[in-house]
Amino acid sequence: MKFGILGTGMVGEALASKLVALGHEVKMGARSAGNEKARAWVDKTDSSRASQGSFADAAAFGDIVINAVQGAATLSVVEAVIQPLADKVLIDVANPFDFSKGMPPTLFVSNDSSLAEAVQALAPRTKVVKTLNTMSAALMTDPSAVPGDHDVFVSGNDAAAKAHVIELLRSFGWKAPIDLGDLSSARGTESMMLAWMRLWSALGTHEFNFHIARK
Repeated sequence: MKFGILGTGMVGEALASKLVALGHEVKMGARSAGNEKARAWVDKTDSSRASQGSFADAAAFGDIVINAVQGAATLSVVEAVIQPLADKVLIDVANPFDFSKGMPPTLFVSNDSSLAEAVQALAPRTKVVKTLNTMSAALMTDPSAVPGDHDVFVSGNDAAAKAHVIELLRSFGWKAPIDLGDLSSARGTESMMLAWMRLWSALGTHEFNFHIARK
């Protein structure tokens, strides 16, 4: 399958590298083709399945597209690639962090909406699925990095799109992704990151995750 990655940071690189390792074709997108980080990733990956280009190039290339840019940049990036995203699945892993007042951050959208819902409203023909936003980049593609049982959550309005994403998560090693329902449930998972940031500070590590204990 072909994947377009929007973003060249740690999250984008972790996801892109895992997808190539699984045999998928991946184009990493940045604001401009020839981005240094994207070129470095392609060179380091050393695979014919890895390529780079602009955000528009990546969005057009992917059968599935992953938004891995920072939350503050998400809406402007999506707005720029609405046309090539039409009728595709967009996996949104960003969080609406506002660092304007320092650490810990606040959320620039919360309670009665979410960043994922704002993306969906901006690109109504795109099938937005929220997942992987409640953990560090390294854990997204390697659940075994933290021993024991722990969980990944999925939110989205389109059942078929969520099924495709859940299948992808299973290929990453996630045994039992939890489907939370429609995209409004992303309000909960994005808000969980306020607690995640405090836990990171208290534990002194990002190598942890949430686990739902069931009776």
